[in-house]
Amino acid sequence: MLILAKAILAMMIGFILSVIFGFFFIPILRRNNIKQKVSTYLTKHKKKDGTPTMGGLIFIIPTILTVIILLLLNKIEFTENLFIVMFVFVAYAFLGFLDDFLIIKKGNNSGLTVLQKLFGQLFIAVIFFYIFIHNGNEPVLDIHTLGIRIDMGWFHGIFLLFVLLAGSNSVNLTDGLDGLAGGLSLIAFLAFGLISWNSTWISGSEEMAVFCFILVGSLLGFLFYNTHPAKVFMGDTGSLSLGATLATIAILTSHEITLVIVSGVFIVETLSTIIQVVAIKKFHHRVFLMAPIHHHFEKLGWEETDIVKIFWVVGFILSMLGIAFGVWL
Repeated sequence: MLILAKAILAMMIGFILSVIFGFFFIPILRRNNIKQKVSTYLTKHKKKDGTPTMGGLIFIIPTILTVIILLLLNKIEFTENLFIVMFVFVAYAFLGFLDDFLIIKKGNNSGLTVLQKLFGQLFIAVIFFYIFIHNGNEPVLDIHTLGIRIDMGWFHGIFLLFVLLAGSNSVNLTDGLDGLAGGLSLIAFLAFGLISWNSTWISGSEEMAVFCFILVGSLLGFLFYNTHPAKVFMGDTGSLSLGATLATIAILTSHEITLVIVSGVFIVETLSTIIQVVAIKKFHHRVFLMAPIHHHFEKLGWEETDIVKIFWVVGFILSMLGIAFGVWL
């Protein structure tokens, strides 16, 4: 019951700080013209042009502050795994912040180049892998639920780099409708909070669980401002950080396969983009009316709020299946 009390306290503090921080932070963004320029291809969203961005800080800063508060109150310990999670969380947020900053400075949607962003993601992922191995973790794919343990050797490093890159970019691609990425991330972190809670054989699993619950509370506070009609967008500052952090927790808890289930909506969004790009470049033909797939449904005439709600429901169902696979089966 102690961890339950910590989880409730973590969510409560994260939520309160996020709502308060957003209340004061969004006007600052407006005054400093830190606003999103909507793509010319998204004609249905032109009314959103000028909406403040970099809103990811609304859940990033309160999450960091909440972790510090709980550490000072001796409610959690600063374990090696918590350090890794915090490092990835902050490092990818900083990379996303640079991208958003350049977009604002240039006045268009061209921030960091694809290669610059990819290099930054790889650089952080390599540091993560070094710390991961240095802390005594083995290069093993451990599917605990199925009792499968595969020694991947040097290929494990490449595998972890792929998981981190895929995680960060998948949430980034999904962030296209009010509340979509934020809501799906909240559901996913709630699932991994429960999974981490159950991963008692892993050192620092309780701290990772509490971190997930903190982020759930902070994301709920962010959604107070991000659901339709959005008063602020999370930007790359938030999306890159969320995806990479979710992937990190999956790696540290040896639930990489569970991540595939929980992140099903993110994966479909990413695959729809890849399929569209390949189809256009190689076959000069569109598979979807527009990619990622949430824009395809918009082109079909679906309301934005309906798409978001349906995607949330699918994300919730997949997360429950992920919990069943990762915890009970």
